[in-house]
Amino acid sequence: MNKVILMGRLTRDPEVRVTGGENPITVARYSLAVDRRYKKDGEQTADFINCVAFGKSGEFAEKYLHKGTKIAITGRIQTGSYTNNEGQKVYTTDVIVEEHEFCESAAKGNSDNTSTSTTTTTTPQTGSAGFMTIPDDAGEELPFA
Repeated sequence: MNKVILMGRLTRDPEVRVTGGENPITVARYSLAVDRRYKKDGEQTADFINCVAFGKSGEFAEKYLHKGTKIAITGRIQTGSYTNNEGQKVYTTDVIVEEHEFCESAAKGNSDNTSTSTTTTTTPQTGSAGFMTIPDDAGEELPFA
């Protein structure tokens, strides 16, 4: 079984591309900083995990995720390789995202975010019970039910 569960913060805004062809697919790539359980010399250490979301999950990432957002994801590990321009073989490891969800309120996430991005995005708001309020225009795009 190949199943991964991670919780961390995006290290940068997702890089989003749309494939060409008859049935275009949105592909979002981002990196998660996932804290390790132990500290080295009293300092928190983290792993930086590359993640890829396809289709509706990729569209969701483009619309709602940004640098500093704390999320939990489930997915699977996928390895691969390619030969770069210098003729060297490069090995890759990515998590293919199946689901992702927010781990904190939008207000908390925004206060921790030091990004100076000028991109305008719709940020979900937190309701009185502490649950995320999903915008009406989100429709069927949500990767969770």
